[in-house]
Amino acid sequence: MPYARPEALVSTDWLAAHLDDPRVRILDASFKLPGITPTAREDYDQGHIRGAVFFDIDDIAEPGTNLPHMIPPPDLFARKAGALGIGDGDRVVVYDGVGLSSAGRAWWMLRLFGHHDVALLDGGLPKWRAEGRPLDTAVPTSPQRHFTARFDPALVRDRRALIDNLATGGEQVVDARAAGRFDGTTPEARPGLRGGHIPASRNVPYERVTDPGTRRLRNAEELTRLFRDAGVALDRPIVTSCGSGVTACALAFALHLIGHPGAAVYDGSWSEWGLPGDTPIETGPAP
Repeated sequence: MPYARPEALVSTDWLAAHLDDPRVRILDASFKLPGITPTAREDYDQGHIRGAVFFDIDDIAEPGTNLPHMIPPPDLFARKAGALGIGDGDRVVVYDGVGLSSAGRAWWMLRLFGHHDVALLDGGLPKWRAEGRPLDTAVPTSPQRHFTARFDPALVRDRRALIDNLATGGEQVVDARAAGRFDGTTPEARPGLRGGHIPASRNVPYERVTDPGTRRLRNAEELTRLFRDAGVALDRPIVTSCGSGVTACALAFALHLIGHPGAAVYDGSWSEWGLPGDTPIETGPAP
C-alpha cells in the first residue's frame, strides 16, 4: 500500500545528493518547550545538516499575543520566509532533531501560506546522524528571496470554529497529545491549564506516526490503521490539535501522506482551550 503523496517525504540519500542544489532550501525546525536546555537553537549551533537554516517557531509567529507561536499575518510570514532564503519556486525540505515533532509545524505553515513544494526528511536528524553523515556548525548566509504568501484559511481553525463544531459535529477533532494528558491524568507542561480534552475528540499521540527505532514514518497501511483504530473516519473532515499547535501538524502531515484531502490545525490548541474559563472539557479516554 503506497503513500498517496510520496513526494511529501525525501530520504536522507536524496537530501545528501541535493545539498548543493540552489533550488533546494533546508530548514531545521527543531523546537523545545521553554526552560529545556540546551535550547533547539543551541542544538542547531552545535551541529546541523549543511546548508540548513534555523526555522524558529517562536519567532515566526504573531507578535503581542499571550498564546505560544500563533500563526503570523501573511505579510510577516512572507518577510520571515524571504529572510531565510525561501523563495517562490524553491523545493523546501524540513527536519527536526526528534524525527517528526516540530518539523510538521514548518511544513504546515509553508502550505498554509501557499508554498506547496515542501517535504519532510524521513527520519529527520536522528536518521542522518545514525548513518554517520556529516554535520556543520556554520550558519549559512541566506540572500533575501521573494516569498509570495497566499493564505489558505481551510488549513487552520480557531477557538470559535471549535466551539461551533461542538454543536454541528461536522469535523472530527484528533488530539496529538500523550494519552495521560488527553485523559486528564497527567499534568500539562504549561502551568495554569486544565486537564482533559475537547469533547468528542479522538486521541492519536503524535509519536505513533513514526517508528520508535528508525524515526521514519510508518508505512501507509500502518498509518491508516492507526487513525482508524482511534475511531477516525478518513473520509470525513479532520481538525488536529495538541498542546500548542506544533505536534498537531505531525498528525496533519501523516494524514496528508496517506491521502486525506487536507486536515486543518487548531492553532491555539490546548494552550488556548485549556485556559481557565468556560470552554467545555472532558476527561478520561476517548470512547
